[in-house]
Amino acid sequence: MKRTWWQRCAAGALTILVATELTSCGWRGLNSLPMPGTEGGGPGAFEVTAQLPDVGYLEENSRVRLGDVNVGTVTDIEREGWHARVTMKLNGDVELPANVTATVGQTSLLGSLHVELTPPTDAPPRGKLREGSVIPLSAGGAYPTTEQTLAALSLLLNGGGIGQIQDITKAFATAFAGREHELRSLIQQLDEFVGHLDGQTGDIIAATESFNSLVGQFAAQKPVLDRALQTLPEALGVLSDNRQALTEALDEFGKFSALTADSVNHTKENLVRELHDVGPVLRSLADAGPALTRSLDLLSVFPWTKSTLSNWVRGDYANLTAIVDLTLHRIDSSLFTGTRFEGDLTELELQWGRTIGQLPSPYTAGNPLVAPYRWDQGP
Repeated sequence: MKRTWWQRCAAGALTILVATELTSCGWRGLNSLPMPGTEGGGPGAFEVTAQLPDVGYLEENSRVRLGDVNVGTVTDIEREGWHARVTMKLNGDVELPANVTATVGQTSLLGSLHVELTPPTDAPPRGKLREGSVIPLSAGGAYPTTEQTLAALSLLLNGGGIGQIQDITKAFATAFAGREHELRSLIQQLDEFVGHLDGQTGDIIAATESFNSLVGQFAAQKPVLDRALQTLPEALGVLSDNRQALTEALDEFGKFSALTADSVNHTKENLVRELHDVGPVLRSLADAGPALTRSLDLLSVFPWTKSTLSNWVRGDYANLTAIVDLTLHRIDSSLFTGTRFEGDLTELELQWGRTIGQLPSPYTAGNPLVAPYRWDQGP
């Protein structure tokens, strides 16, 4: 019973540990958990990062080796841009320069992958590898994998198409035999084309940006385009339903056009004659154009024409000379002509002896000079 209780406790602790790892980091397989007995976990251990161009099928918990000695363990592998970022935990007694190189290698033909740290051989040691150090991509690399080795061996053993190079060379020689001038001209034209294309780089970039802007505008109008594409089938359906009516309308329009042409053909002579008669009228109107425009100019400013308007208006004041005739016969002829009072003022003026030179007066029967005086005619 005691042994069973200890087994249950150990299983519970393992379950709690696994659950903690799952909730905190995410489950990526058993290999993502730290394995017992691996290097890089002792006192003074420190963590470094290496940028590698390719890691192949390198996994976490893979070994980190210095020479043939295991000195650490791979703890994390992530993608960073177009290369891999490998995090390693090293033992505290590892002393390496900061310009160390990191290479992905393989222990044997069918062995596992590991990261091999190597001090520089073509440059003096510089600095020291410590916590947080980063081995740059320029110092990273990889040994040929098993697949690459077998592919190279297959190329070597099977000839790899090397024997066909002679056939390819012979075919090229046959194709270009006697055409050296054309080939040289083609190369020159290709060189000029590339030069012109390089000179138009700015225009090509501008055109690409403009096209990108146009595509962006089309993308911004996507709801409108979608609505238009949805409406087009309905519009085409309406046109299809009214096909017969449209055909009849076009046919009637053709008949109307034929009737119009026939009418024009029959009335062509009369129309030409009328246009010929209208010619003198239009010519006379054109000849009277200057006088007509001057008349209109006078009418628009009546009674002060433009030619004398400047003599009257001088800035903020106007000059005016007026002669007012207030004689009775002028008032009579100006205001009362055609009314029931016509002639009264003239007759009164004649009675007063102020004649207007008309003898005998149209308003009196006798000579005003010899007419008898009346007391009601005034002084």
